[in-house]
Amino acid sequence: MKRLIITLICFFVFNGFIIAQQKWSLLKCVQYALDSNISVKQSEVQEKLAAIDYKQSKLSQYPSGNFTNNDGYRFGRSQNPSTGILESQNFFTVGLSLQTNLDIFNWYSKRNTILANQWQHEAAKAATDKLKNDIALTVANSYLQILLAREQEEIADVQVKQSKSQFDIATKQVNAGALPEINAVELEAQLARDSANLIAARGNVEQAKFVLKAYMNIDAGQPFEIEEPPADQIPLENIADLQPESVYALAVANLPQQRVNDFKIRAAQKTLLAAKGALYPTIALFGSLGSNYGYFKTPKYDQVITGYSPSGLVVSNGTGGFLDVQQPVFTTGSKIGYFTSDAFGKQLNNNFGQSIGINISVPIFNGWTSRAGYERAKLNISTLELQRDLDNKTIKQDIYQAYNSAIVAIEKFNSSKKSVEAAQRSFDFATKRYNIGMLTTLELITDQNNLFRAKLEYVLNQFDYVFKMKVLEFYKGQGLKL
Repeated sequence: MKRLIITLICFFVFNGFIIAQQKWSLLKCVQYALDSNISVKQSEVQEKLAAIDYKQSKLSQYPSGNFTNNDGYRFGRSQNPSTGILESQNFFTVGLSLQTNLDIFNWYSKRNTILANQWQHEAAKAATDKLKNDIALTVANSYLQILLAREQEEIADVQVKQSKSQFDIATKQVNAGALPEINAVELEAQLARDSANLIAARGNVEQAKFVLKAYMNIDAGQPFEIEEPPADQIPLENIADLQPESVYALAVANLPQQRVNDFKIRAAQKTLLAAKGALYPTIALFGSLGSNYGYFKTPKYDQVITGYSPSGLVVSNGTGGFLDVQQPVFTTGSKIGYFTSDAFGKQLNNNFGQSIGINISVPIFNGWTSRAGYERAKLNISTLELQRDLDNKTIKQDIYQAYNSAIVAIEKFNSSKKSVEAAQRSFDFATKRYNIGMLTTLELITDQNNLFRAKLEYVLNQFDYVFKMKVLEFYKGQGLKL
């Protein structure tokens, strides 16, 4: 037992070490989220329910068959199921029957119901795909947020190292009497601010991880690290290949939401035809096989003549007179056996019956139920078509907005790149001037902070540009690449 416990402890420690060491790519994060997300599992259940409806409607084309077995015990005066005679007899009964029914013609109502359920099944699958796409985009955004937070952490770390180096140099110069003490104090305060920024940046990285782990349904306490591809190596399509109209055409053809709308409309059209068929007569064949068995056991007694009594009848004596007719008087003697029913097989054979026929059902008046169903089916098509038009307009508007956002993000990214270059040159000149005593510590710190802010803005704009481009690529319905 002790060895087993030690083995289990070693297994979990080793397993935790492996998990801590592995790094998650975007593809792995997305796949894990899709496998673990509860909403996706719920959608897959709905998809299976739609598949069951489709299968059931297909099987409804075939003849139905039902077997019935009725067993019981009768007492008092009732009809013997085997002889059909009213008897004051107690007996056990068995009734067996097999019925079948087959629709011959119902104005293609069943066929259209099958097609409607087929399209509903396709719509359910497309709805699951849409949900998976939405989750994939959300996970990708969270993934990029971690990369952004990590870049900001690295910038903050460089800033701290730079401020510490300046503080160490200034401290030595102050101790040597080359600089006033205020220079070291100002750089020490700057180092404290930069350290606080670094702590906040590290906290942002962990917070971004918590958000991603929540979308992936991973325990918050589990170690988690992602692969960190450089932002400038993330593949992006050319903005010229992402013109709104071409992206919109691909979106309508490929995005799951548009397929959901299309499939639902097709299903509604078939449901309308099925509802229309319910307004007309239907023709069906029916048939049945049946038999029954009754069991009884009645004692049989010997009958003994004990005398005679008038019967109330008279006969002529041939001379003009009449003679009374006597009847024997019996009394029950000893039991000599039993009266019993025929054998089980013999009764089933004797009572075996069959029936076959044709049924014609003509709807005349049923509270407007069939007509109301037909009218609802027509209105349902109109509702789904309006929803499709609304979704198409919404997706087109979203694509144009995404395109505009991507253009703005590109311009901001290019502008911030120039801003960093200018801030870097300014800081380099300031450092040189500070080293020869031509610039105050406060002025150096100002230039350093300007460079720090420029770098942060550059990284922020870079990842904003990447995400905006990924959103635009996503609308093409061809997945995400990172």
